[in-house]
This record gives sequence, C-alpha cells and structure tokens, in this order.
Amino acid sequence: QVQLVESGGGLVQPGGSLRLSCAAAGFTFSAYGMTWVRQAPGKGLEWVSGSSSRGTSTSHADSVKGRLTISRDNAKNTLYLQMNSLKPEDTAVYYCAQCPGSFTCSIPTLDYWGQGTQVTVSS
Repeated sequence: QVQLVESGGGLVQPGGSLRLSCAAAGFTFSAYGMTWVRQAPGKGLEWVSGSSSRGTSTSHADSVKGRLTISRDNAKNTLYLQMNSLKPEDTAVYYCAQCPGSFTCSIPTLDYWGQGTQVTVSS
C-alpha cells in the first residue's frame, strides 16, 4: 500500500535552515505529482508547494516563495523540501501528500498523506 514517511523536522532558530524528506513506497513515485502541506498550531491546512511527476514543474505558495524549495529524486523515491531563512510563522507540522495524477494538485484532491514532521522555528 502507499506509504509516505516524512523526516528532517526539528527545532531551528529564525533565519536557519532545514531539509525535509519524504520517503515514498507502494506506488510508482515517478508517475505522480507530489505536494507539501503544512498545519500551524490552531490553524487549518495550508498548501506549501507542489511538484509534477518528473519535477520539471514546481510551484510554491507566495508565503514561502524564495525561501522554501520543493524537489524530488525519482531514483530514490524521495521528495524534499529545502527550507531556508526560516521564520517563526513557518512553525507547523509538514505533510507530504500524493496527487491523483502527474501534475501538481490542490489540497482537496490529495490522495495519500504521510504522518507529518514537526518544524519549530524559535529562538
């Protein structure tokens, strides 16, 4: 069955960096668009970034553009989120999720989710 396992979260100071990973199994990773979604304490889900199946098309929310970058390694069945210049408002649980097709997609259409990894930005 589909498995998505996030890792790489933790506590970081403002201005710091982290790289999140999402290890995928149970499906043909290279055939599906993938997405990062986050949920801050007490808030709803926020779409962060998306990648097409081959990684040739990516998109990012305005709130993270220029600081967070999605990428993928289809040979390793792994999705990444490079997080630079982190701000306290980036504090959230970060989820990777599978889109239903090869393109990026929105939150309501996401098929499978990982369990999430906590990112806390604080001094």
